[in-house]
Amino acid sequence: MQASVAGAGARTGAPVSIGPYTVLGRLDDEASPVPVPEQRFIGRSADGDRTVLIGLPLAGADPGRFLAEAEAARYLLGPWSAPVTELAAPGDVPWHARPYLPVVPLPSALAVYGGPLPERTVRALGAALVETVIIGHGQGLTHAGVSPAAVLLAADGPRLTCFGAVRAAAADGTARSGLPGLESGSLPPEQAGGGHPQPAGDVYALGATLAYAATGHTVPEREELPAALRSVITACLSREPAARPRPAELLDALSPIAAHPGAGPDIAGNPAERAAAALGPGWLPGRIIAALARQSAGLLAATLPPPPAARQD
Repeated sequence: MQASVAGAGARTGAPVSIGPYTVLGRLDDEASPVPVPEQRFIGRSADGDRTVLIGLPLAGADPGRFLAEAEAARYLLGPWSAPVTELAAPGDVPWHARPYLPVVPLPSALAVYGGPLPERTVRALGAALVETVIIGHGQGLTHAGVSPAAVLLAADGPRLTCFGAVRAAAADGTARSGLPGLESGSLPPEQAGGGHPQPAGDVYALGATLAYAATGHTVPEREELPAALRSVITACLSREPAARPRPAELLDALSPIAAHPGAGPDIAGNPAERAAAALGPGWLPGRIIAALARQSAGLLAATLPPPPAARQD
């Protein structure tokens, strides 16, 4: 399963260290068929004080683009994003890091749960992701990297990562379909041929991600989708950008005001209130909570290798 914290060296093909961090294990399940836009590891500082999530570019990726998107990912887009806080020094092998918290990538969560997630989980996940997208769009930012692997599930809510993964994969005007690390079902049609990422593309990718959470596929048959979510997810997946719902409309569909009668008087106009109410106790299935606990316990038990012996003159 994901985030093995032992034998992180040659046995798993993971580097022994990245920047100042010793690698404890991979975050993603290498056997998963779902593409991941970057290599992701859990690392710890030599003094043991800092544990981080580390990203490396995929083999063959443009290191300059990777670092540019990592720099852009420093934006804090609300509580359900995980901004980058540390970058490789100029001239070093490219990497970035963000503070660690116990998380399970969405594809691993479906594997842990044994199939598609419950409707309540999908709705809460969607409300939090829509809130993050709304904040980004309000700052003039298109995320451009929403996909199942970009979503990490924590006990208190999801974290959206992989900011700009589509832009990092190819320059505008270059066909992006089939490129390593891109989940084709999450790629808006207008961007697959090289179009510049636009906010409506985030809505398409979000719909594909919710479809994955609800069915295990980013482009399911309409009948596969839960009846209560069928219309809204199908609308997000419209090939025509103008026909997709606006993020505020999507939030209304995923987390209607009537569903939170006791959440406070300003919930109607406050996406954060709406998402927080949806992420209340029980939003995440117990099996996934248990996987988070196992990951945390494994990291607490992990020990760093001893430092090299001091040279004797």
